[in-house]
Amino acid sequence: MSGDGRGGEGGTEGENSDGERGGTVDRGADGVGSADKVGRRSRLLKATGIALGCVLTLSLAGAAWAYWHLNHNIDSVDINSALGDDRPARAMVTPDGAASPLPSGALNILVLGSDSRSGERNATLGGGGESSGARSDTAMVVHIDEGRTGATIVSIPRDTLVTRPACPRESGGSTSVAYNAMFNSAYSVGGPVCAVKTVESMTNVRMDHYIEIDFAGFADLVDALGGVTVTTDEDISDEDSHLELEAGTHHLNGKQALALARTRHGIGDGSDLGRIGLQQTLVKALLDQVSATDLLTNPAKLYNVAETLTDSLTTDTDLDSLSELMSLGQSLSGLSSADTRTVTMPVVPAPFDRNRVVADEPEAGELWESLR
Repeated sequence: MSGDGRGGEGGTEGENSDGERGGTVDRGADGVGSADKVGRRSRLLKATGIALGCVLTLSLAGAAWAYWHLNHNIDSVDINSALGDDRPARAMVTPDGAASPLPSGALNILVLGSDSRSGERNATLGGGGESSGARSDTAMVVHIDEGRTGATIVSIPRDTLVTRPACPRESGGSTSVAYNAMFNSAYSVGGPVCAVKTVESMTNVRMDHYIEIDFAGFADLVDALGGVTVTTDEDISDEDSHLELEAGTHHLNGKQALALARTRHGIGDGSDLGRIGLQQTLVKALLDQVSATDLLTNPAKLYNVAETLTDSLTTDTDLDSLSELMSLGQSLSGLSSADTRTVTMPVVPAPFDRNRVVADEPEAGELWESLR
């Protein structure tokens, strides 16, 4: 072997080609030493690690911002504090013997569709009317069975005459008891708190949660889900809701779905009962649409639906976080329209006002008893 110290295969310690002394240096076919390759690889890995770290940091920051944003979208009302203990008892939950990662007990949720016309978009979709004030245009008590495998949705006609109890005002004091008041006036005079108190007073059923969605929010949610498919049994022509539909199956966008939910004069006898039938058809169709839309495989669509939903909701304070809403939604993930029964509170025409209805007893009382 040559003793000139040149690097080569089997070279010994000596002066290398750069005039430096060092250990053995292996050079590959490209003439680059293995030490150089290791150095470059180390620098590459370090740069890649820094880049991945930056991406991860940005992703986590983006996720944190998204979570914060969605959480702060939700409006809430502290109904429990406002009503105190003067309420029906909560439903008894039967222990299932094993800890469940998701809630599984029975629930009663008051769901209101508000006809608030505040905001330009609500005013447009609402078709005019006063720019301030709101009523509970749609009212449903959603009863979820223990085990979360079935549900009953009970619609309350807004024209039902009820005894509206005294309700606490946000500014202090309370409203007066009102006899033979229209059911939807409770929301008008006392907001969500009075709506819940009135429902509990007339049903003796504890409302575990409260959810409200407005005009624009409902339409936007339908659009975010890609529309909804419904089948109507008769032609619909309603000048008030601006809906024209022939009998048959239709895929509706958000504006059309909202018009369907508000249609009253274009079907049947023009009463609120005909509209309730359409609303119940629409609710079941929405359940089917949610089941058919695999949001978990489409993060962008999932975020769009979440943002739309949270931006349009008012809930009680027990549901006013993204984690609580997600927990509720996950616990209901196995629920389909086939597992959901829709009924209307039994009513008869009011004896002194044929344009209003009153609860038909004892049938109405028996229905509410089944939900306790």
